Amino acid sequence: MISFKLYNIEDVIVKLKNITNNQNVIILLQGDLASGKTTFVKEFVKALGLHVEVNSPTFSIMNEYENRVCHYDIYQNGVEGFLQNGLLEKLEEPKYHLVEWADLKLEEILKSYGFEFLKIEIKNMKDKRGYICTHSK
Repeated sequence: MISFKLYNIEDVIVKLKNITNNQNVIILLQGDLASGKTTFVKEFVKALGLHVEVNSPTFSIMNEYENRVCHYDIYQNGVEGFLQNGLLEKLEEPKYHLVEWADLKLEEILKSYGFEFLKIEIKNMKDKRGYICTHSK
């Protein structure tokens, strides 16, 4: 298992791009309300060179950006809504998949289906955000 802690969002994105194969990457984002999950997705999309507006898909459940990034928010409907909307199958597409409000239940489901994923816990540490990243491998 790969695990690391960083305090700079740009460093996290560089590290993630270095340890992924740029194909079918699932990134689970965890953190309190207003911790920076959507901000992370915005910066990640920007680092990929995509020039699109990134908004939290709280009510639509999923936004897709230029057929390269799928951005999910399961806060409203939980894992059950994610599954009922057929989004587990969407994770098989060779894209970056960033899931806000992922929880242990989703982690267990992904593992049971053989998906590898990166988990990023966003925490307030001292006077800035901290990113604790763990790979499911």
